[in-house]
Amino acid sequence: MRAIVTGASSGIGLALARELSGRGYELALLARRGELLEQLAAELPAKAVPIACDVTDLAAVREAVSRASGELGGAFDLAVANAGVSIPGHATKFKIEDAEQTIRVNVLGMMYLFDAVIPAMVAEKKGRFVGIASLAGLRGLPTSGAYSGSKAAMQAFLEASRIELAPYGVGVTIVNPGFVATPLTEKNSYRMPFLMQADEAARVIANGIERGKRVVEFPLPMSLLMRLVRHVPDALYDRVMVPYTRRKLDPSKVKR
Repeated sequence: MRAIVTGASSGIGLALARELSGRGYELALLARRGELLEQLAAELPAKAVPIACDVTDLAAVREAVSRASGELGGAFDLAVANAGVSIPGHATKFKIEDAEQTIRVNVLGMMYLFDAVIPAMVAEKKGRFVGIASLAGLRGLPTSGAYSGSKAAMQAFLEASRIELAPYGVGVTIVNPGFVATPLTEKNSYRMPFLMQADEAARVIANGIERGKRVVEFPLPMSLLMRLVRHVPDALYDRVMVPYTRRKLDPSKVKR
């Protein structure tokens, strides 16, 4: 089995690479920090190809997929679009550059991987594409407008693609994590309910992939809460969420 994972140098991507390798997958590891990928590849039990790649560069993603499939001996059975950024900010201090970066990495980065791997999956009538979205995409969260918007866009695109690709034998899984202890969340100085460790999150994701699940959400209490919040009337939601517009963040730890 062959899998490709973007954003594999840290956080969920790194933990998922370890989990998949332990389950027998040969891996292509993509991220900007090549040296970290090489270290990870050296420690994995199965074959791994580390490739430094910026997921916001379509040509680079296509080249990386072509190179990796050649070195691993065929098309990918599994592709995981995991690379992501979160740049918090308030609407009164909106920075279009930060919003563009969020959309480029989270949304276009996913679509670039989709572009590169789906044709071969369709041709072979097998494979699974996985997008690491977020429970934050289920409703707009204060100080995370661009991030919530990017994850909602991922969810909508993947849902439509899941329906369209099913007749061709290609599966699609949307992963909506809650708070996971990664470099992406360490900037948060506020309390993060139901915080999970990355290795635990990776096991949940891998189990969901093996079961062919359409949507993987965790932890369960946070998933149920966010699903409930989706049905809260707008006026009530706005009133309840006002205090969260004043959440404190550590600017020195914002990950791009």
